[in-house]
Amino acid sequence: MPLAIRATLLCCLVAWGDIACAESEGWKDLAAPESQGHWVRPSQGLDSQPVWGHADGLRIGLAPMPGPRGLLRVYAPYLGHPPGRMINYVAVEPILVGQQRRSFSELEPSRLDGVRGKRFWSTDTPNDAPPRRPQRPARGVVSREGDIETLQVFIHVERFDSGAHPYLRLRFRSDRPHEVAIAAFAHDDSKPLLACIVTATMGNYARLRRLHLADRVVLARDLWPRFDSNGFAPAREFPLGQLTRTARGHAVISATTNERKPQDAQYAPGTFHGWKYQGHRAVQYWRCEDPPDNLRVRVNGRTRYWASQSPIPGGISYENFEMVAGFRDGQEFWFGVEPEDASRRPQRATDR
Repeated sequence: MPLAIRATLLCCLVAWGDIACAESEGWKDLAAPESQGHWVRPSQGLDSQPVWGHADGLRIGLAPMPGPRGLLRVYAPYLGHPPGRMINYVAVEPILVGQQRRSFSELEPSRLDGVRGKRFWSTDTPNDAPPRRPQRPARGVVSREGDIETLQVFIHVERFDSGAHPYLRLRFRSDRPHEVAIAAFAHDDSKPLLACIVTATMGNYARLRRLHLADRVVLARDLWPRFDSNGFAPAREFPLGQLTRTARGHAVISATTNERKPQDAQYAPGTFHGWKYQGHRAVQYWRCEDPPDNLRVRVNGRTRYWASQSPIPGGISYENFEMVAGFRDGQEFWFGVEPEDASRRPQRATDR
Protein backbone atom coordinates (compact mmCIF):
# COMPACT_ATOMS: atom_id res chain seq x y z
CA MET A 1 0.00 0.00 0.00
CA PRO A 2 1.43 3.43 -0.92
CA LEU A 3 2.45 5.55 2.04
CA ALA A 4 -0.07 8.21 1.10
CA ILE A 5 -2.91 5.69 1.45
CA ARG A 6 -1.50 4.37 4.70
CA ALA A 7 -1.24 7.92 6.04
CA THR A 8 -4.88 8.53 5.15
CA LEU A 9 -5.96 5.37 6.96
CA LEU A 10 -3.97 6.25 10.03
CA CYS A 11 -5.22 9.81 10.18
CA CYS A 12 -8.79 8.50 10.09
CA LEU A 13 -8.22 6.49 13.25
CA VAL A 14 -9.04 7.80 16.68
CA ALA A 15 -6.33 8.82 19.14
CA TRP A 16 -3.60 6.28 19.90
CA GLY A 17 -4.69 5.79 23.47
CA ASP A 18 -8.25 5.01 22.37
CA ILE A 19 -7.49 2.39 19.72
CA ALA A 20 -5.88 0.00 22.18
CA CYS A 21 -8.24 -2.95 21.96
CA ALA A 22 -10.64 -3.76 24.73
CA GLU A 23 -8.50 -6.76 25.60
CA SER A 24 -5.90 -4.34 27.01
CA GLU A 25 -8.23 -3.48 29.84
CA GLY A 26 -7.41 -5.41 32.97
CA TRP A 27 -3.88 -6.45 32.00
CA LYS A 28 -2.71 -5.58 35.52
CA ASP A 29 -5.11 -8.21 36.87
CA LEU A 30 -3.23 -10.95 35.01
CA ALA A 31 -0.41 -12.81 36.73
CA ALA A 32 2.94 -11.12 36.22
CA PRO A 33 5.55 -13.07 34.23
CA GLU A 34 7.72 -15.42 36.23
CA SER A 35 11.43 -14.72 36.49
CA GLN A 36 13.72 -17.74 36.67
CA GLY A 37 17.42 -17.70 35.87
CA HIS A 38 18.07 -15.73 32.69
CA TRP A 39 14.42 -15.57 31.66
CA VAL A 40 11.04 -14.00 32.12
CA ARG A 41 8.15 -16.16 30.91
CA PRO A 42 4.34 -16.21 31.34
CA SER A 43 3.19 -17.78 34.58
CA GLN A 44 2.27 -21.44 34.35
CA GLY A 45 -1.34 -22.53 34.79
CA LEU A 46 -2.67 -19.01 35.38
CA ASP A 47 -4.21 -16.20 33.37
CA SER A 48 -0.93 -14.46 32.68
CA GLN A 49 0.60 -11.45 30.99
CA PRO A 50 2.05 -12.61 27.61
CA VAL A 51 5.64 -11.40 28.03
CA TRP A 52 8.88 -13.26 27.23
CA GLY A 53 12.53 -12.32 27.34
CA HIS A 54 15.49 -11.54 29.53
CA ALA A 55 15.08 -11.22 33.28
CA ASP A 56 17.51 -8.30 33.18
CA GLY A 57 17.08 -7.20 29.59
CA LEU A 58 14.83 -6.80 26.57
CA ARG A 59 11.39 -8.41 26.48
CA ILE A 60 8.58 -8.90 23.97
CA GLY A 61 4.88 -8.77 24.77
CA LEU A 62 1.52 -9.25 23.03
CA ALA A 63 -2.01 -7.98 23.55
CA PRO A 64 -3.72 -7.75 26.01
CA MET A 65 -0.72 -5.77 27.23
CA PRO A 66 -1.34 -2.03 26.63
CA GLY A 67 -1.35 -0.79 23.07
CA PRO A 68 -2.99 -1.50 19.71
CA ARG A 69 -3.49 -5.09 18.69
CA GLY A 70 -1.54 -6.67 15.82
CA LEU A 71 1.83 -5.51 17.15
CA LEU A 72 4.68 -6.96 19.17
CA ARG A 73 5.48 -4.77 22.16
CA VAL A 74 9.21 -4.17 22.78
CA TYR A 75 10.12 -3.52 26.42
CA ALA A 76 13.46 -2.25 27.68
CA PRO A 77 12.92 -1.87 31.46
CA TYR A 78 16.68 -1.38 31.98
CA LEU A 79 16.24 2.10 30.49
CA GLY A 80 14.20 3.11 33.53
CA HIS A 81 10.74 2.60 32.02
CA PRO A 82 7.70 1.93 34.22
CA PRO A 83 5.80 -1.38 33.87
CA GLY A 84 3.92 -1.66 30.60
CA ARG A 85 5.90 1.12 28.88
CA MET A 86 7.11 0.18 25.37
CA ILE A 87 10.26 1.53 23.73
CA ASN A 88 8.87 0.47 20.33
CA TYR A 89 6.41 -1.77 18.50
CA VAL A 90 7.07 -4.29 15.73
CA ALA A 91 4.45 -4.87 13.03
CA VAL A 92 4.17 -7.73 10.53
CA GLU A 93 3.75 -6.57 6.92
CA PRO A 94 3.71 -9.31 4.24
CA ILE A 95 3.72 -8.67 0.48
CA LEU A 96 2.53 -11.29 -2.00
CA VAL A 97 4.51 -12.32 -5.06
CA GLY A 98 3.47 -10.17 -8.01
CA GLN A 99 2.22 -7.34 -5.81
CA GLN A 100 3.63 -4.21 -4.20
CA ARG A 101 0.89 -3.62 -1.63
CA ARG A 102 1.70 -4.47 1.97
CA SER A 103 -0.74 -5.87 4.47
CA PHE A 104 -0.61 -4.18 7.88
CA SER A 105 -1.05 -6.32 10.97
CA GLU A 106 -2.07 -3.40 13.19
CA LEU A 107 -4.60 -1.90 10.76
CA GLU A 108 -6.37 -4.84 9.12
CA PRO A 109 -9.54 -5.89 10.97
CA SER A 110 -9.67 -9.38 12.40
CA ARG A 111 -11.97 -11.90 10.80
CA LEU A 112 -12.23 -13.65 14.16
CA ASP A 113 -13.88 -10.86 16.12
CA GLY A 114 -14.09 -7.77 13.89
CA VAL A 115 -11.64 -5.79 16.05
CA ARG A 116 -8.97 -3.73 14.29
CA GLY A 117 -5.62 -5.50 14.37
CA LYS A 118 -4.87 -9.10 13.46
CA ARG A 119 -4.90 -11.61 16.31
CA PHE A 120 -1.51 -12.85 17.52
CA TRP A 121 -1.15 -15.90 19.74
CA SER A 122 1.75 -17.96 21.05
CA THR A 123 2.75 -21.62 20.96
CA ASP A 124 5.79 -23.65 21.93
CA THR A 125 5.95 -25.36 18.53
CA PRO A 126 5.57 -24.10 14.96
CA ASN A 127 2.44 -26.16 14.39
CA ASP A 128 -0.53 -23.91 13.74
CA ALA A 129 -2.89 -24.25 16.67
CA PRO A 130 -6.36 -22.68 16.97
CA PRO A 131 -6.13 -19.17 18.41
CA ARG A 132 -5.76 -19.49 22.14
CA ARG A 133 -7.09 -17.09 24.72
CA PRO A 134 -4.63 -14.20 25.00
CA GLN A 135 -4.66 -14.61 28.77
CA ARG A 136 -3.22 -18.16 28.42
CA PRO A 137 0.04 -17.66 26.49
CA ALA A 138 2.60 -20.36 25.81
CA ARG A 139 5.56 -20.47 28.17
CA GLY A 140 8.26 -20.76 25.52
CA VAL A 141 10.99 -23.40 25.40
CA VAL A 142 14.39 -23.07 27.06
CA SER A 143 17.33 -25.01 25.64
CA ARG A 144 21.09 -25.00 26.16
CA GLU A 145 24.06 -25.29 23.84
CA GLY A 146 27.34 -25.14 25.72
CA ASP A 147 27.30 -22.11 28.00
CA ILE A 148 24.49 -20.40 26.09
CA GLU A 149 20.81 -20.73 26.97
CA THR A 150 18.09 -19.89 24.47
CA LEU A 151 14.43 -19.05 25.00
CA GLN A 152 12.22 -19.61 21.96
CA VAL A 153 8.51 -19.01 21.35
CA PHE A 154 6.39 -19.00 18.19
CA ILE A 155 3.96 -16.16 17.46
CA HIS A 156 1.10 -17.05 15.14
CA VAL A 157 -0.55 -14.34 13.07
CA GLU A 158 -4.12 -14.53 11.89
CA ARG A 159 -4.36 -15.03 8.12
CA PHE A 160 -4.34 -11.72 6.23
CA ASP A 161 -7.11 -10.75 3.82
CA SER A 162 -4.59 -10.96 0.95
CA GLY A 163 -4.06 -14.67 1.63
CA ALA A 164 -0.67 -14.14 3.27
CA HIS A 165 -0.32 -16.41 6.31
CA PRO A 166 3.03 -15.91 8.07
CA TYR A 167 4.11 -16.73 11.58
CA LEU A 168 7.11 -15.67 13.64
CA ARG A 169 9.73 -17.28 15.82
CA LEU A 170 11.19 -15.20 18.65
CA ARG A 171 14.59 -16.29 19.92
CA PHE A 172 16.48 -14.84 22.90
CA ARG A 173 20.07 -15.75 23.75
CA SER A 174 21.40 -15.51 27.30
CA ASP A 175 24.61 -13.82 26.08
CA ARG A 176 22.69 -11.08 24.23
CA PRO A 177 20.50 -9.48 26.90
CA HIS A 178 19.40 -6.44 24.90
CA GLU A 179 18.14 -8.06 21.70
CA VAL A 180 15.77 -10.59 20.15
CA ALA A 181 15.88 -12.52 16.87
CA ILE A 182 12.65 -12.37 14.84
CA ALA A 183 12.29 -14.91 12.04
CA ALA A 184 9.32 -15.11 9.65
CA PHE A 185 7.91 -18.30 8.15
CA ALA A 186 5.00 -19.03 5.81
CA HIS A 187 2.34 -21.62 6.58
CA ASP A 188 1.62 -24.20 3.89
CA ASP A 189 -1.70 -22.52 3.07
CA SER A 190 -0.14 -19.08 2.57
CA LYS A 191 -0.09 -17.49 -0.86
CA PRO A 192 3.55 -17.08 -2.03
CA LEU A 193 5.31 -14.21 -0.26
CA LEU A 194 7.56 -11.68 -1.96
CA ALA A 195 8.56 -10.35 1.46
CA CYS A 196 7.48 -10.49 5.08
CA ILE A 197 8.68 -7.28 6.68
CA VAL A 198 8.97 -6.91 10.43
CA THR A 199 9.13 -3.18 11.02
CA ALA A 200 9.79 -1.12 14.12
CA THR A 201 6.89 1.31 13.94
CA MET A 202 7.31 3.85 16.75
CA GLY A 203 10.62 5.67 16.29
CA ASN A 204 8.87 8.94 17.08
CA TYR A 205 8.56 7.94 20.74
CA ALA A 206 12.35 8.03 21.22
CA ARG A 207 12.61 10.71 18.50
CA LEU A 208 15.15 8.77 16.44
CA ARG A 209 16.78 11.27 14.07
CA ARG A 210 20.28 9.90 13.44
CA LEU A 211 20.60 6.93 11.06
CA HIS A 212 24.08 5.39 11.31
CA LEU A 213 25.36 4.07 7.98
CA ALA A 214 28.81 2.64 7.28
CA ASP A 215 30.45 5.95 6.41
CA ARG A 216 28.08 8.66 7.58
CA VAL A 217 25.17 9.62 9.79
CA VAL A 218 21.98 10.64 7.99
CA LEU A 219 19.78 13.14 9.79
CA ALA A 220 16.03 12.97 9.30
CA ARG A 221 15.85 16.70 8.62
CA ASP A 222 18.32 16.32 5.74
CA LEU A 223 16.15 13.69 4.06
CA TRP A 224 12.98 15.75 4.39
CA PRO A 225 14.02 19.41 4.84
CA ARG A 226 10.63 20.87 3.86
CA PHE A 227 8.20 18.18 4.99
CA ASP A 228 5.59 19.42 7.47
CA SER A 229 2.23 17.68 7.46
CA ASN A 230 0.18 15.20 9.44
CA GLY A 231 1.27 12.10 7.57
CA PHE A 232 4.33 10.07 6.62
CA ALA A 233 7.23 11.64 4.80
CA PRO A 234 8.11 9.64 1.64
CA ALA A 235 10.12 6.51 2.40
CA ARG A 236 13.86 6.47 1.74
CA GLU A 237 15.96 3.35 1.17
CA PHE A 238 19.64 2.49 1.64
CA PRO A 239 21.14 -0.60 -0.05
CA LEU A 240 23.34 -3.23 1.53
CA GLY A 241 26.52 -1.55 0.29
CA GLN A 242 25.84 1.48 2.51
CA LEU A 243 25.26 -0.48 5.71
CA THR A 244 27.79 -1.14 8.46
CA ARG A 245 29.32 -4.63 8.24
CA THR A 246 30.86 -6.44 11.17
CA ALA A 247 34.04 -8.49 11.05
CA ARG A 248 31.80 -11.55 10.54
CA GLY A 249 29.92 -9.96 7.63
CA HIS A 250 26.75 -9.13 9.51
CA ALA A 251 24.82 -6.10 8.22
CA VAL A 252 23.78 -3.54 10.85
CA ILE A 253 21.71 -0.36 10.84
CA SER A 254 21.22 1.71 13.99
CA ALA A 255 19.29 4.84 14.89
CA THR A 256 19.63 7.25 17.79
CA THR A 257 18.11 10.46 19.05
CA ASN A 258 19.96 13.75 18.67
CA GLU A 259 18.74 14.97 22.08
CA ARG A 260 20.97 14.80 25.14
CA LYS A 261 18.01 14.33 27.50
CA PRO A 262 14.90 13.27 25.56
CA GLN A 263 13.05 12.77 28.84
CA ASP A 264 13.23 16.55 29.43
CA ALA A 265 11.57 17.59 26.16
CA GLN A 266 8.86 20.26 26.16
CA TYR A 267 5.64 19.08 24.52
CA ALA A 268 2.79 21.04 23.00
CA PRO A 269 -0.34 21.33 25.15
CA GLY A 270 -2.65 18.37 24.63
CA THR A 271 0.06 15.91 23.57
CA PHE A 272 -1.03 12.41 24.56
CA HIS A 273 0.92 11.25 27.62
CA GLY A 274 1.95 8.03 25.88
CA TRP A 275 4.19 10.00 23.52
CA LYS A 276 6.20 11.61 26.32
CA TYR A 277 9.53 9.85 26.53
CA GLN A 278 10.59 8.28 29.81
CA GLY A 279 13.91 6.80 30.90
CA HIS A 280 17.39 6.93 29.47
CA ARG A 281 18.42 7.30 25.84
CA ALA A 282 19.35 4.27 23.79
CA VAL A 283 20.45 3.07 20.37
CA GLN A 284 17.95 0.94 18.47
CA TYR A 285 19.24 -1.36 15.74
CA TRP A 286 18.55 -4.15 13.30
CA ARG A 287 21.14 -6.78 12.40
CA CYS A 288 21.01 -9.42 9.66
CA GLU A 289 23.67 -12.07 10.14
CA ASP A 290 23.22 -13.64 6.71
CA PRO A 291 22.41 -10.64 4.51
CA PRO A 292 21.20 -11.33 0.94
CA ASP A 293 22.35 -9.04 -1.85
CA ASN A 294 18.92 -7.43 -2.08
CA LEU A 295 18.85 -6.42 1.61
CA ARG A 296 18.08 -2.76 2.15
CA VAL A 297 17.06 -0.43 4.95
CA ARG A 298 13.88 1.60 4.67
CA VAL A 299 12.76 4.53 6.80
CA ASN A 300 9.99 7.09 6.78
CA GLY A 301 9.36 10.08 9.04
CA ARG A 302 6.77 12.26 10.72
CA THR A 303 6.60 15.80 12.09
CA ARG A 304 3.47 15.16 14.16
CA TYR A 305 2.72 12.28 16.44
CA TRP A 306 0.66 9.53 14.87
CA ALA A 307 -3.14 9.96 14.93
CA SER A 308 -2.81 13.47 16.38
CA GLN A 309 -2.00 17.05 15.49
CA SER A 310 0.66 17.33 18.22
CA PRO A 311 4.03 18.44 16.82
CA ILE A 312 7.07 16.31 17.63
CA PRO A 313 9.50 18.34 19.78
CA GLY A 314 12.56 19.24 17.70
CA GLY A 315 10.96 18.49 14.34
CA ILE A 316 10.88 15.49 12.02
CA SER A 317 12.14 12.11 13.22
CA TYR A 318 12.15 8.59 11.83
CA GLU A 319 9.02 6.56 12.49
CA ASN A 320 9.16 3.20 10.63
CA PHE A 321 12.65 1.67 10.69
CA GLU A 322 13.19 -1.70 8.99
CA MET A 323 15.32 -4.10 7.00
CA VAL A 324 13.72 -5.37 3.79
CA ALA A 325 14.71 -8.45 1.77
CA GLY A 326 13.15 -11.04 -0.48
CA PHE A 327 11.24 -13.62 1.53
CA ARG A 328 13.14 -16.65 2.74
CA ASP A 329 11.55 -19.04 5.22
CA GLY A 330 13.26 -18.59 8.60
CA GLN A 331 15.35 -15.50 7.72
CA GLU A 332 16.27 -13.89 11.06
CA PHE A 333 16.55 -10.21 11.86
CA TRP A 334 17.88 -9.24 15.27
CA PHE A 335 16.35 -6.17 16.91
CA GLY A 336 18.20 -4.56 19.79
CA VAL A 337 17.90 -1.67 22.21
CA GLU A 338 21.24 -0.81 23.76
CA PRO A 339 21.73 1.83 26.50
CA GLU A 340 23.62 4.73 24.99
CA ASP A 341 26.50 6.53 26.68
CA ALA A 342 25.91 10.14 25.71
CA SER A 343 29.65 10.75 25.47
CA ARG A 344 30.27 8.29 22.60
CA ARG A 345 28.55 6.37 19.85
CA PRO A 346 27.53 2.88 21.08
CA GLN A 347 29.46 -0.04 19.66
CA ARG A 348 27.72 -3.21 20.81
CA ALA A 349 25.38 -3.25 17.85
CA THR A 350 28.29 -3.64 15.45
CA ASP A 351 30.89 -5.71 17.27
CA ARG A 352 29.42 -9.15 16.63
